[in-house]
Amino acid sequence: MPRGFLRSDRQQRDTLPPQLAFAIVLMVLCGFVLIAVLNVIGTDPGPWLLACCLLSSLSLFAIQTVHSAPNTERFRLRYGPWTLGAQAVLTYVPMVFFGVTWGGMGGFLAGSCLLIIAAPICWVAFGAVVAVTGLVAVLEGTDWVDSSYLVVSTVLTGLIVYGLTRLSNLVAEVHRAREELAEMAVAQERLRFARDLHDLLGFGLSAITLKSELTLRLVATRPERAREELVAILQISRQALADVRSVARGYREMSLDTEAASAEDVLTAAEIEARIDVDCGPLSTRAGTVLATVIREGVTNVLRHSKAQRCVIEARATTGPDGALVRLVLANDGAEETHRTGSQDGGSGLGNLRTRVEEIGGHLTAAADDAGWFRLVAEVPRTPAPRVGQPLS
Repeated sequence: MPRGFLRSDRQQRDTLPPQLAFAIVLMVLCGFVLIAVLNVIGTDPGPWLLACCLLSSLSLFAIQTVHSAPNTERFRLRYGPWTLGAQAVLTYVPMVFFGVTWGGMGGFLAGSCLLIIAAPICWVAFGAVVAVTGLVAVLEGTDWVDSSYLVVSTVLTGLIVYGLTRLSNLVAEVHRAREELAEMAVAQERLRFARDLHDLLGFGLSAITLKSELTLRLVATRPERAREELVAILQISRQALADVRSVARGYREMSLDTEAASAEDVLTAAEIEARIDVDCGPLSTRAGTVLATVIREGVTNVLRHSKAQRCVIEARATTGPDGALVRLVLANDGAEETHRTGSQDGGSGLGNLRTRVEEIGGHLTAAADDAGWFRLVAEVPRTPAPRVGQPLS
C-alpha cells in the first residue's frame, strides 16, 4: 500500500467540521424514516393511508431535526414540551392504522426524551416509550420474537439518535472553543507586544531625551563631555532598536545588573542622586528579566512622574513561604500627588509590571508615604516555574 494512502489521526480530526457531523445525523434520521415508510408500504395501504404516512413521516423528521440540530438549546428549553408532545401524537396515533409497522418511530420519541427532558426523569420517559411500544406489539398479537425485536430496535434507535446528536453538538462546541482559543491567543499576543513596547520604548526614549538635553547644555562649555554623551545616546538608540526587534521575535532576555547600571547612568544624567545596591546572587533568566523590567519601568516613572532628588534601588535575596525569593525595592522622593494618593495605577506601566511579576509567581506593590517617598517593591521566586513548553532556565 503506498505511503500516505491511509488517513492519519490528525487528518481524521480535521475533516469533521460541525456541518459534516450534523449531515451524518440527518442521513441517519433519513434512513430510519425511510425504513418506517417502507415497512408501511409493504402492508399495501390505500392512497389516503399512504399519504398520511408520508405526511406523518415528514413531520416527525422535521421535529427530530429541530431536536437534534446544534445551537437550538434555547428553542428546546422554551418549546421543547410542545414539540415533544407533538412528536408523541405523531408517533402513537398512526399506530392505530399501521400497527407495529409504525413502531420503529418510537425510537425517535425515545431519543428526544433523552435530549429534552432533564435527568433522571428522561430515562423514566425513555423506558416508558419503550414499554408502550412493546405493549402495542403484544396487544396486536405479535409473537414474542417480533415483539422483542421491536423493543430492542426502539431502544437502539433512541440511543443512536441521542448519541449522534450529542456527538454532533460536541463537535460544534469543540470548534467554537478552538475559534475562541485562537482569538484569545491573538489578543494575548497583541497585549504582550503592546506591553513590551511600552516598557522598552518608555525607558529608552526618556533616556535619550534626558541625555539630549544634557548634551545641548554641554556643547558650548564642555564639548568633550558632550561628545561622550552623544556616544551614550547612540548606544541607547541601538539598544532600543535591538529591544524592539527582540519584541517582534517574541521574547527578550534582560540582565538585572546591566539594567541597574543603565538606570544609574540615566538618573545621574537627570541630576538625581542614585544609590544602587544589587546583591542577590545568580538568578534564572526569567526572574532576572522580570526584575530588570521592573527597574526600567520604575526609573521611567521616576523621570516622568516625580520631582525626585534621590533614588534608591536595592535587590536582596530573601526567603518566603514557598522558598527562595529576590526582593527588589525602588524608592524615590519627590513623588507627585497622584502617586501619594495611590492613583498611579491608572496608567498601563504598573499594571504591566504587576502582570509580569504575577506570571512567574511573584508579588508587586506600589505605595507612597506621607514624606513624599514612593516605593515600588517586587518579590519574585529565584527560580520561577517554567512556562508550558519551555525548559527551566
